[in-house]
Amino acid sequence: MQKKTRAFLKWAGGKYSLVEDIAKRLDQAQELTGSSASTLVEPFVGAGSVFLNTDFKHYVLNDINADLINLYKELAHAPDEFISDARKLFCELNNDADVYYGLRARFNESRDAYERAILFLYMNRHGYNGLCRYNLKGIFNVPFGKYKKPYFPEAEMYFFAEKAQRATFTCLSYRDVFAALPQDAVVYCDPPYVPLSKTASFTSYAKGGFNLDDQANLANLAEQAAGSQQASVLISNHDTLWTRKIYEQADIDVLKVKRTISPKGNGRNKVNELMAMYLSSRQYQLNQAKHG
Repeated sequence: MQKKTRAFLKWAGGKYSLVEDIAKRLDQAQELTGSSASTLVEPFVGAGSVFLNTDFKHYVLNDINADLINLYKELAHAPDEFISDARKLFCELNNDADVYYGLRARFNESRDAYERAILFLYMNRHGYNGLCRYNLKGIFNVPFGKYKKPYFPEAEMYFFAEKAQRATFTCLSYRDVFAALPQDAVVYCDPPYVPLSKTASFTSYAKGGFNLDDQANLANLAEQAAGSQQASVLISNHDTLWTRKIYEQADIDVLKVKRTISPKGNGRNKVNELMAMYLSSRQYQLNQAKHG
């Protein structure tokens, strides 16, 4: 794998630190599927680290976040104009709480796709921890981040825009993405992770729009895709009793990943992250033969 490329957005749960492990598994899946596996499908693309650090002929990049997909489309369509306009917001004058909240209000009121894309990028880099959060009315409500000098990711945006010429962007449910999978596709799923803590409330988790029923349904869709469409599907998640149960039909690998476990950031611990690979029967036989 060549030098890693960073996403131009900050994104909670981004996969930059794991792209080597993920890319290796996707390459193996592509090899087993054969030359026809030219498309990588990502139902939960997020910041796109896996897209940026793999090499497929075509990509289907999906996310349920309409503002995220809108930003990607606007950037891919006219990168020079978009980057030039976005750069104007990254000045000392705009790195101010009052200005931020004014621009956030403008974003929430705007119905113009281009303006929303520019402001979404500004808020991602100036808002608290790069979070993306909306209230129940769909109002973006992340507070100001208080950064000394927010970084303008020009080089990363140009790289994304160039590679995006190989991508199709969609804003659909994960169910609809699976319903439209191309034959012999390779699929990488990075859903919202199952909570590690037993005290995490199911109710509050479900408000995020992806509950435990969705987790199980995604596993079922992955198994079906491997069976009926000869696709290979890789899913990442926390390693828990629940995820091991729902992914019991997959080949499971476990990675140790650093996580911050205290608000001060000085308490770091390694937790297990699970990689569940669903191979078609044909792929499974090839894999068994390859490894004796």
